[in-house]
Amino acid sequence: MTALKIVTAALLAFAAIAASSPAKAASDYPTSTLAEYVYGCMKANGETRDILQRCSCSIDVIASVVTYEHYVEAETFKQMGQVPGENGTLFRESAPAKAATTELKRAQAEADIRCF
Repeated sequence: MTALKIVTAALLAFAAIAASSPAKAASDYPTSTLAEYVYGCMKANGETRDILQRCSCSIDVIASVVTYEHYVEAETFKQMGQVPGENGTLFRESAPAKAATTELKRAQAEADIRCF
């Protein structure tokens, strides 16, 4: 399977999952996605009430900057990029992967400035 086919297949799979949820505004993330982000953020930064507020603020900023579909795409590239070897390289170094992860990193930087 070529690199482009692998990337395309992964994106189509996650797009189908995102499209199967009820119609929402572009920046309206599902509750489970928000909770998962806040949980991970708190595990990384501390489990205090203050960090809960900061992590909640952080995902709100990200959601205001990045559409849910783009967020899913970037997270997919991040997760799949952790696969060792050539298959993981495709998800780290392809142009779509770099564009998606750059957009998410910029949103996270904005969230860090506003919330932390």
